Amino acid sequence: MLALHPAKKLSFNRPINNGDLVIVYERHDIMKAVTVSEGSVLQNRFGVFKHSEWIGKPFGSKVVSSKGGFVYLLAPTPELWTLVLNHRTQILYIADISFVIMYLEIVPGCVVLESGTGSGSLTTSLARAVAPSGHVYTFDFHEQRAASARADFERTGLSSLVTVQVRDIQGEGFPDTFTGMADSVFLDLPQPWLVIPSAAKVLRHDGTLCSFSPCIEQVQRTCETLRTCFTGSSVFYFFFFLPPSIFSDFPNVCYFFLFNVIYMQLA
Repeated sequence: MLALHPAKKLSFNRPINNGDLVIVYERHDIMKAVTVSEGSVLQNRFGVFKHSEWIGKPFGSKVVSSKGGFVYLLAPTPELWTLVLNHRTQILYIADISFVIMYLEIVPGCVVLESGTGSGSLTTSLARAVAPSGHVYTFDFHEQRAASARADFERTGLSSLVTVQVRDIQGEGFPDTFTGMADSVFLDLPQPWLVIPSAAKVLRHDGTLCSFSPCIEQVQRTCETLRTCFTGSSVFYFFFFLPPSIFSDFPNVCYFFLFNVIYMQLA
């Protein structure tokens, strides 16, 4: 996932170079991320593949081993990276990610604040959405997890679009330096309601907030806090088919399946 400088434009319309990250597609259920290194080889059930033979080929190429087996060398798009990344935490997948980015109205040039970083699945897609002129600031309280995420963004070429910081957002809130700067805030935290006042402070006047929670109790408690800072909410909850009266103060309740998302617009 190469970010080309100085425009930071994400592009794979070029040959594979030494040092590039590629997604080696073996079959629909077996893919792996490999950094191309001249002199290295990849061995799998389909044979031995020399990295040196990959260099100069376009992304998407089919390469054949001496025994006749083959793999495809795919570009490390956010969609594919989500399928091959190391799981340090539970992650969001493409259906959820697309939903979040759409409702947060994230476009090139946006400034997005995220907590927590986790495995960086959503962060990678956020970076592509804000490129080339926007930026994602992502926070995680776990120092080693943040360091691993930072290394991943270096590996995928997104370090110019993503800044990883170690911070307990639930306990400390977002840094004051971001006051009024964020177009969007995304929260994936055990107690997101603790961060609502801080999120309201860092968002622009027309900014949006999304809180992703697996439990309806989290959603209810967050909704109570949201009333003090936000307006124009929509609660999307999945699997919990509860009466709309529970969210009577929020006008646009939609029923889906599997998870809870709260989307708000700053008052």
